[in-house]
Amino acid sequence: MGVTSDELRPCVTHAMDKVLGYTDDRIISEAMKIIKENLEKKPTISRMRKILEKSSTKFVEEIYSQLEKRKSSSKRKGAEVEEAETKKPRRFQEPVGQPAVESPGTLSTQQIKLMMQNAKQQLEERKKKIKETVKFTQPLPTMEVKQEALASDAELKAQKAAELQKSIGMRLSKAGLLSKINTAALQQLQKPPEAAESSMPKPLILDDQGRTVDATGQLLLIPSRVPTLKANIRAKQELFRQTLKEKPSPSEVVPSTKNYFDERVKQEAFARPKRAFKFYEEGKFQKMAQKIRVKTQLDKLQTEISQAAKRTGIQQASKLALIAPKLSRMQEVDSEVPHIEWWDSYVYNQDGETGDLVTIEEAITNLIEHPIQLQPPAQGNTGPAILETYLTKKERKKIRRMNRIEALKDEQEKIRLGLQAPPEPKVKLSNLMRVLGTEAVRDPTKVEQHVRMQMEKRKRAHEHANAARKLTPEQRKEKRMKKLKEDTSEVVHVVIYRVKTLRDPSKKYKVEMNSKQLYMTGCTVLHPDINVVVVEGGPKSQRKFKRLMMHRIRWEEDKKGKIHEEAEDGNTDIKWCEILWSGEKKKRNFGEMTFKQVATSQQAREFFSKHGVEHYWDSAHAHSILQE
Repeated sequence: MGVTSDELRPCVTHAMDKVLGYTDDRIISEAMKIIKENLEKKPTISRMRKILEKSSTKFVEEIYSQLEKRKSSSKRKGAEVEEAETKKPRRFQEPVGQPAVESPGTLSTQQIKLMMQNAKQQLEERKKKIKETVKFTQPLPTMEVKQEALASDAELKAQKAAELQKSIGMRLSKAGLLSKINTAALQQLQKPPEAAESSMPKPLILDDQGRTVDATGQLLLIPSRVPTLKANIRAKQELFRQTLKEKPSPSEVVPSTKNYFDERVKQEAFARPKRAFKFYEEGKFQKMAQKIRVKTQLDKLQTEISQAAKRTGIQQASKLALIAPKLSRMQEVDSEVPHIEWWDSYVYNQDGETGDLVTIEEAITNLIEHPIQLQPPAQGNTGPAILETYLTKKERKKIRRMNRIEALKDEQEKIRLGLQAPPEPKVKLSNLMRVLGTEAVRDPTKVEQHVRMQMEKRKRAHEHANAARKLTPEQRKEKRMKKLKEDTSEVVHVVIYRVKTLRDPSKKYKVEMNSKQLYMTGCTVLHPDINVVVVEGGPKSQRKFKRLMMHRIRWEEDKKGKIHEEAEDGNTDIKWCEILWSGEKKKRNFGEMTFKQVATSQQAREFFSKHGVEHYWDSAHAHSILQE
């Protein structure tokens, strides 16, 4: 392309910084070599893809655009110089033939040579120091490459800085502003390096690419976080691992910690155990297969037996035999069949010697003995039942009207006899003129006030009468209790419910509170297989409680109101709540509603036996087993 390396390098670095976000000397040098071969864009991009996997096209296009800009700017400068030569000299312009007098602030060729010599001396001194420090350690090959690249960069930068300084001086001298600039910075550069180091801190100097350099033009390495490719990061990590694996050279200094190791202690290296073949015994898998076959045959036989037992009813009988209650010693004695029943003991006696039955002749007469007839508990010793009659609405109105007429006649008779003062006329604002007449015309304000007072008096009397008839809180509570509480002195109605699940605390609360509000007694036994609810009370309260258990409570819903999985499947045979037994008893066996949690059926039976109704549990448990 006919471009020098000095012109090409800033274009490549600028393009790399813009496209990739970082700079790499290796990639820059490779890119410069490829571009110098005067190839077209497409082959250049294909060759750059070997170095850069991604964004190679953008990188090459940016380089070419930078080169075109640089060419166009150089053409413009050449045209400006030609125009300046062809222009006529101005009035106050210096003649062309006379040599230009250098201003005191411009850099001469000798000064530039001095700056270059100082920069080279500093570079040589730095190289010597680096070599002296490297004598004791074996440097890595990557460090040498980096140091050489830095040295070459420093030389290039020093040349560029000198050229830049010269161009700036020429421009300032043309504008006539260089005489105003202080020459202290130039004197500082001409000093030897030792004097510069001993003086004030180095000023911040930036090169044409915006990088930090010192007074000699050398690049200062300032650590900064630069985004990089993942492949470069992996390559650096792999290089770091390889350097760690390398053994230290004998020239390295032996650490002092070697004194703390005992050579007598044997340090055996970790040896991987040898893998040997593991052979199974002959016939092992055949035995396993035979066991599986026997097990499947046994399962099949068991299912056939259970199905046959279900058809014949043997299974239910065996289950009921298993849950048969075990009687205590006292119960066994009571359940034994006596030798003589109590009703025969009046006629027969047992002989003590032989054990035979002897007839009592005195007990046998020609009279017939009639036993005392006992009434059922529901009826008690009440008299004959009276059928209540109810009046119609018309009849009740007629009786009320006749009673009021009689009361009014009595009051009129008392007033006629002088026993009672006649009542004041019932005056209202609507009948004021008709009742009072002339009095209302004389003083209407006074009459109106009198009428209003009468109206207020009648209203107050009416409110007092209502308040007198009103029940007190205690009376109201007693009336409500009387309405709900039923007489269970002669007979008690008992109902036993079987509930599938009582895990929801809200359902437990409803059962407990409704039983208390209806003045019912009973218990709730919570068993893993069955939940039994027993309630005792009157017929009216039993009807209300039955409606609660069978209709109001939705047993198929869980705590959050969602339907159970069993109910969602559409199984209509599930009985969430059912009545096992309902009947009558003479007295109550439980107190207020309580909840009892049991783990086994024996514990549940003991709880019921304490209250003398263990047969409740027997029937409920047998019913649940038969349903299974």
